[in-house]
Amino acid sequence: MKTLKGDNIYIRALEPNDLEFVYAIENDQSIWEVSNTHTPYSRFLVKQYLENAHQDIYEAKQLRLAICQDQDFPALGLIDLFDFDPKNNRAGVGIVIQNNENRKQNIGSEALALLIEYAFYNLNLHQLYANIGTENEASKALFTKFGFEIIGVKKDWTFVNGIYKDEAIFQLINTKF
Repeated sequence: MKTLKGDNIYIRALEPNDLEFVYAIENDQSIWEVSNTHTPYSRFLVKQYLENAHQDIYEAKQLRLAICQDQDFPALGLIDLFDFDPKNNRAGVGIVIQNNENRKQNIGSEALALLIEYAFYNLNLHQLYANIGTENEASKALFTKFGFEIIGVKKDWTFVNGIYKDEAIFQLINTKF
């Protein structure tokens, strides 16, 4: 996959130099709720993942990309296509911006716009979906900005800090490409 360039950011394939960044993201317990992570990852496992990140999306059934502001490291966040289903032409989308100071700067919006275009134009997907906690106002606003619509709510779906929380499913049907 080539690098996808926006006005202020670009998204690119993961590189071996991303080891510490991906390790930090995967082990940041403050985002485990949105990433559905339950246990820490070792550097060894992250390194193995990066060594296999060259796999085609058709083989791996996922695509994880780094979000960057310039051609230099480090990355600011990650954006993913997961549960890639080429038979039904759909995939899930996830995004995380690591540091609070980089949020609310249009980085996520620009990255999501690039990923949607890539998914619909290059992969010919018919639909994308996102699972978003109903309390996550920032993510709900981001995805609805691009036309994602809520299609259902999974009640008491996640158990976080002793409380069951609802999770909404958002869907975007490809009508443009």
